[in-house]
Amino acid sequence: MMPQVKKALILAAGLGTRMIPATRAVPKEMLPVVDRPLIQYAVEEAVAAGVEHVVFVVAEGKEAIAEHFGEHTRADAWAAASGNPDLARTIAAPAHLAHFDYAIQPEPRGIAHAVACARHLLEDEPFALIFPDDLILGARSCVAQLSDAYDQCGGSVLAVHEVAPADIPHYGVVDPAGAGNPMPLRGLVEKPALEDAPSSLGIVGRYILSPTIFRHIDTTPPGKNGEIQITDALARQIAAGEPVSGLAYEGVRYDTGRPLGYLVANVAAALQREDLAGPLAERLHSLLCATS
Repeated sequence: MMPQVKKALILAAGLGTRMIPATRAVPKEMLPVVDRPLIQYAVEEAVAAGVEHVVFVVAEGKEAIAEHFGEHTRADAWAAASGNPDLARTIAAPAHLAHFDYAIQPEPRGIAHAVACARHLLEDEPFALIFPDDLILGARSCVAQLSDAYDQCGGSVLAVHEVAPADIPHYGVVDPAGAGNPMPLRGLVEKPALEDAPSSLGIVGRYILSPTIFRHIDTTPPGKNGEIQITDALARQIAAGEPVSGLAYEGVRYDTGRPLGYLVANVAAALQREDLAGPLAERLHSLLCATS
């Protein structure tokens, strides 16, 4: 029986340059989607998959993340003083979603380097890797779907979806070795030209990484801009004969790292809320009619 996935690594060390000036002082992961910070969606997705221990890789200036998931904040004190136990529980809820730890990435040297910064908290067991910029909404946690695929296949498992031809050069693209879902992979290419892409299946920011990933990161040389890429380490797993699979997940992915994707994600998340869907649909209809 495969070991269960009980840990998740959430990468939160980036500068959020595509969302400046909003992210000049506020971590991009703390920008709200409706009424929760983006990074809380990632934590809740992991917890829904049975994850109990969440590790964040952060950088200088990301202290707000630790405060949000910490205890005894100013908001907690205010809620306790209010005498409203429901309010106090709501404000304290993020701190009790999981056990939290933090690792520092001192400089931006690629995704694999960021993963290696948390090695001491993750080594010797499988773990989920989550990019919180990718908000995935669906009936079932994407991490839970990947965990099921890991139980079935072993080895590392990558979430993939169909990518429009114009977007292929912006993705890691997988090379399936056969049919099925999950599908075995014989290779993957980081941001290929359209004519060089082995398929139209792009990798999104959800993975289950098997414990050997650190050994392969250790032997992966830096690439462009001196960065160590996780796709290169995964390619080394494949070359070593280890199983690596792709899973076409169920759900819709929103790229919140760009202004348009962020706006669409807010609307999509709000339309899933019973308390907001009706009134928001009416407002959107009015706005669209006014601009048509």
